[in-house]
Amino acid sequence: MSLAFDEACIAAREDEAPVGAVLIAADGGVLARAHNRNITLHDPTAHAEVLCLREAGQRLGNHRLNGSILAVTLEPCLMCVGALVHARVAGIVFAAKDPKAGALVSNLDACALPFLNHRPWVLQGVLAEDCGALLKRFFLARRKPL
Repeated sequence: MSLAFDEACIAAREDEAPVGAVLIAADGGVLARAHNRNITLHDPTAHAEVLCLREAGQRLGNHRLNGSILAVTLEPCLMCVGALVHARVAGIVFAAKDPKAGALVSNLDACALPFLNHRPWVLQGVLAEDCGALLKRFFLARRKPL
């Protein structure tokens, strides 16, 4: 999660929402790391999770990322959970809950949807205080009146 936190800090410096992710292979090696870039890339799908999946897929030459684990600083949204399911990611570890768009515990347990043919395991709360504080500082600074 500390690598994902480093990515989130890069996103904040780039004036992107400070979310970072790291995809770990079954053997423990880092497959990919990324941070939110939807503003920079003018792409609503350029969330850290999706960018990690794209990088890992290209690196491995496969759209299936069996046995991998994603560590991400913020609870994934429904789009990202869907992508993680389609990629066959084995597990999702996230830091801070997302009360607005979180789709693993906050608003929905998307991995429990009955029609899915793959269900990653989920672990929450790893480095939650640090990651949550980074998000709060970032958005407080953006909301200050001029």
